[in-house]
Amino acid sequence: MKWKPPSLSLSRFAGEGTLTISMVDEGLNLLALPRKRRRAGVGVVMVTAMALISSAHAVTPGEMLPDPAMEARARAITSELRCLVCQNQSVDDSDAALAKDLRVLVREKLKDGMSDAEVKDYVHSRYGDFVLLRPPLKLDTILLWTAPFLALLAGASAVWSASRRRRAAPVESTELTAQERARLAALGLPERQPRDSAE
Repeated sequence: MKWKPPSLSLSRFAGEGTLTISMVDEGLNLLALPRKRRRAGVGVVMVTAMALISSAHAVTPGEMLPDPAMEARARAITSELRCLVCQNQSVDDSDAALAKDLRVLVREKLKDGMSDAEVKDYVHSRYGDFVLLRPPLKLDTILLWTAPFLALLAGASAVWSASRRRRAAPVESTELTAQERARLAALGLPERQPRDSAE
Protein backbone atom coordinates (compact mmCIF):
# COMPACT_ATOMS: atom_id res chain seq x y z
CA MET A 1 0.00 0.00 0.00
CA LYS A 2 1.44 3.37 -1.04
CA TRP A 3 1.64 6.01 1.68
CA LYS A 4 -0.25 9.24 1.01
CA PRO A 5 -0.04 12.37 3.13
CA PRO A 6 -3.28 12.83 5.06
CA SER A 7 -5.67 15.52 3.95
CA LEU A 8 -7.42 17.48 6.65
CA SER A 9 -11.09 18.36 6.67
CA LEU A 10 -12.77 20.81 9.00
CA SER A 11 -16.34 20.09 9.92
CA ARG A 12 -18.69 21.79 12.32
CA PHE A 13 -21.60 20.06 13.95
CA ALA A 14 -24.07 22.80 14.87
CA GLY A 15 -26.08 20.69 17.28
CA GLU A 16 -23.07 19.51 19.28
CA GLY A 17 -21.15 22.78 19.14
CA THR A 18 -17.80 21.16 18.37
CA LEU A 19 -15.08 21.78 15.83
CA THR A 20 -13.63 18.54 14.52
CA ILE A 21 -10.42 18.25 12.58
CA SER A 22 -10.10 14.76 11.22
CA MET A 23 -7.79 12.93 8.87
CA VAL A 24 -9.99 11.97 5.94
CA ASP A 25 -7.80 9.11 4.69
CA GLU A 26 -7.45 7.48 8.09
CA GLY A 27 -10.80 8.43 9.58
CA LEU A 28 -9.16 9.49 12.86
CA ASN A 29 -10.56 12.27 15.03
CA LEU A 30 -7.50 14.36 15.87
CA LEU A 31 -9.06 17.26 17.68
CA ALA A 32 -12.57 17.88 18.94
CA LEU A 33 -13.02 21.08 20.87
CA PRO A 34 -16.15 22.26 22.67
CA ARG A 35 -17.56 25.50 21.30
CA LYS A 36 -16.29 27.59 24.23
CA ARG A 37 -12.73 26.29 23.93
CA ARG A 38 -12.59 26.47 20.13
CA ARG A 39 -11.19 30.00 19.99
CA ALA A 40 -8.57 29.24 22.62
CA GLY A 41 -7.43 26.16 20.70
CA VAL A 42 -7.24 28.02 17.42
CA GLY A 43 -5.37 30.85 19.16
CA VAL A 44 -2.80 28.44 20.58
CA VAL A 45 -2.24 26.93 17.13
CA MET A 46 -1.83 30.39 15.56
CA VAL A 47 0.59 31.62 18.24
CA THR A 48 2.66 28.44 17.90
CA ALA A 49 2.79 28.80 14.12
CA MET A 50 3.82 32.45 14.39
CA ALA A 51 6.55 31.58 16.89
CA LEU A 52 7.92 28.91 14.59
CA ILE A 53 7.85 31.24 11.60
CA SER A 54 9.46 34.17 13.42
CA SER A 55 12.32 32.03 14.70
CA ALA A 56 13.45 31.21 11.17
CA HIS A 57 16.56 32.98 9.91
CA ALA A 58 16.55 34.77 6.59
CA VAL A 59 20.02 33.52 5.62
CA THR A 60 19.83 31.59 2.36
CA PRO A 61 22.08 28.59 1.66
CA GLY A 62 23.87 30.55 -1.07
CA GLU A 63 25.02 33.13 1.49
CA MET A 64 26.39 30.62 3.98
CA LEU A 65 30.12 30.10 4.33
CA PRO A 66 31.53 26.58 3.86
CA ASP A 67 33.51 26.79 7.12
CA PRO A 68 31.09 26.21 10.06
CA ALA A 69 33.23 28.18 12.51
CA MET A 70 33.38 31.21 10.20
CA GLU A 71 29.63 30.91 9.51
CA ALA A 72 28.98 30.93 13.28
CA ARG A 73 31.08 34.10 13.58
CA ALA A 74 29.13 35.70 10.72
CA ARG A 75 25.83 34.78 12.36
CA ALA A 76 26.97 36.24 15.67
CA ILE A 77 27.92 39.52 14.00
CA THR A 78 24.78 39.84 11.85
CA SER A 79 22.53 39.06 14.82
CA GLU A 80 23.89 42.23 16.49
CA LEU A 81 23.30 44.47 13.46
CA ARG A 82 19.96 46.23 12.88
CA CYS A 83 18.21 45.98 9.53
CA LEU A 84 18.03 49.55 8.27
CA VAL A 85 14.79 48.78 6.41
CA CYS A 86 12.90 46.79 9.07
CA GLN A 87 14.47 48.66 12.01
CA ASN A 88 13.31 46.20 14.67
CA GLN A 89 14.92 43.09 13.26
CA SER A 90 18.47 41.98 13.11
CA VAL A 91 20.17 41.67 9.74
CA ASP A 92 20.27 37.91 10.34
CA ASP A 93 16.46 37.69 10.64
CA SER A 94 15.43 40.17 7.92
CA ASP A 95 14.41 39.32 4.37
CA ALA A 96 15.06 42.85 3.06
CA ALA A 97 17.49 43.27 0.17
CA LEU A 98 19.68 45.65 2.17
CA ALA A 99 19.90 43.10 4.99
CA LYS A 100 21.01 40.47 2.48
CA ASP A 101 23.68 42.87 1.20
CA LEU A 102 24.91 43.44 4.76
CA ARG A 103 25.03 39.68 5.44
CA VAL A 104 27.09 39.18 2.27
CA LEU A 105 29.36 42.13 3.20
CA VAL A 106 30.02 40.70 6.66
CA ARG A 107 30.89 37.30 5.19
CA GLU A 108 33.21 38.87 2.60
CA LYS A 109 35.05 40.85 5.30
CA LEU A 110 35.45 37.68 7.38
CA LYS A 111 36.85 35.87 4.31
CA ASP A 112 39.31 38.75 3.90
CA GLY A 113 40.70 37.93 7.35
CA MET A 114 39.11 40.69 9.45
CA SER A 115 38.34 39.99 13.10
CA ASP A 116 34.80 40.20 14.46
CA ALA A 117 35.51 43.59 16.06
CA GLU A 118 37.02 44.93 12.83
CA VAL A 119 33.95 43.85 10.83
CA LYS A 120 31.59 45.51 13.36
CA ASP A 121 33.71 48.67 13.33
CA TYR A 122 33.67 48.71 9.52
CA VAL A 123 29.87 48.41 9.35
CA HIS A 124 29.49 50.91 12.22
CA SER A 125 31.73 53.47 10.50
CA ARG A 126 29.76 53.07 7.29
CA TYR A 127 26.21 53.21 8.72
CA GLY A 128 26.55 54.89 12.14
CA ASP A 129 25.17 54.02 15.57
CA PHE A 130 21.72 53.17 14.23
CA VAL A 131 22.97 49.95 12.59
CA LEU A 132 23.85 48.49 16.00
CA LEU A 133 21.03 46.76 17.86
CA ARG A 134 22.82 47.76 21.08
CA PRO A 135 24.31 51.18 20.36
CA PRO A 136 27.02 52.48 22.70
CA LEU A 137 25.90 54.67 25.58
CA LYS A 138 27.12 58.16 24.79
CA LEU A 139 25.70 61.66 24.59
CA ASP A 140 24.36 61.15 21.04
CA THR A 141 22.51 57.93 21.94
CA ILE A 142 21.28 58.80 25.44
CA LEU A 143 17.75 59.34 24.09
CA LEU A 144 17.77 55.85 22.52
CA TRP A 145 18.59 54.31 25.87
CA THR A 146 16.25 56.43 28.01
CA ALA A 147 13.22 56.62 25.66
CA PRO A 148 11.62 53.33 26.84
CA PHE A 149 11.90 54.39 30.49
CA LEU A 150 10.57 57.87 29.71
CA ALA A 151 7.61 56.37 27.81
CA LEU A 152 6.87 54.03 30.72
CA LEU A 153 7.06 56.92 33.17
CA ALA A 154 4.77 59.07 30.99
CA GLY A 155 2.23 56.24 30.71
CA ALA A 156 2.26 55.59 34.45
CA SER A 157 1.78 59.28 35.22
CA ALA A 158 -1.10 59.50 32.72
CA VAL A 159 -2.84 56.54 34.36
CA TRP A 160 -2.24 57.99 37.82
CA SER A 161 -3.60 61.45 36.90
CA ALA A 162 -6.63 59.94 35.13
CA SER A 163 -7.48 57.85 38.20
CA ARG A 164 -7.16 60.92 40.44
CA ARG A 165 -9.47 62.94 38.16
CA ARG A 166 -12.00 60.13 38.11
CA ARG A 167 -12.05 59.91 41.92
CA ALA A 168 -12.37 63.69 42.27
CA ALA A 169 -15.19 64.04 39.71
CA PRO A 170 -18.60 64.66 41.31
CA VAL A 171 -21.18 61.91 40.91
CA GLU A 172 -24.02 63.08 38.70
CA SER A 173 -27.56 62.52 39.87
CA THR A 174 -29.48 59.83 38.02
CA GLU A 175 -32.85 61.13 39.25
CA LEU A 176 -35.29 62.24 36.56
CA THR A 177 -36.41 65.83 36.50
CA ALA A 178 -40.10 66.72 36.67
CA GLN A 179 -40.04 67.59 32.96
CA GLU A 180 -38.55 64.17 32.08
CA ARG A 181 -41.17 62.37 34.22
CA ALA A 182 -43.97 64.30 32.50
CA ARG A 183 -42.59 63.38 29.08
CA LEU A 184 -42.42 59.68 30.03
CA ALA A 185 -46.01 59.82 31.29
CA ALA A 186 -47.13 61.50 28.03
CA LEU A 187 -45.47 58.71 26.03
CA GLY A 188 -47.08 56.09 28.22
CA LEU A 189 -43.77 54.64 29.40
CA PRO A 190 -43.20 53.57 33.00
CA GLU A 191 -40.56 55.34 35.00
CA ARG A 192 -37.63 53.05 35.74
CA GLN A 193 -35.91 53.12 39.06
CA PRO A 194 -32.23 54.06 39.14
CA ARG A 195 -29.91 51.06 39.35
CA ASP A 196 -28.50 52.09 42.71
CA SER A 197 -31.89 52.13 44.41
CA ALA A 198 -33.07 48.93 42.68
CA GLU A 199 -30.15 46.96 44.11
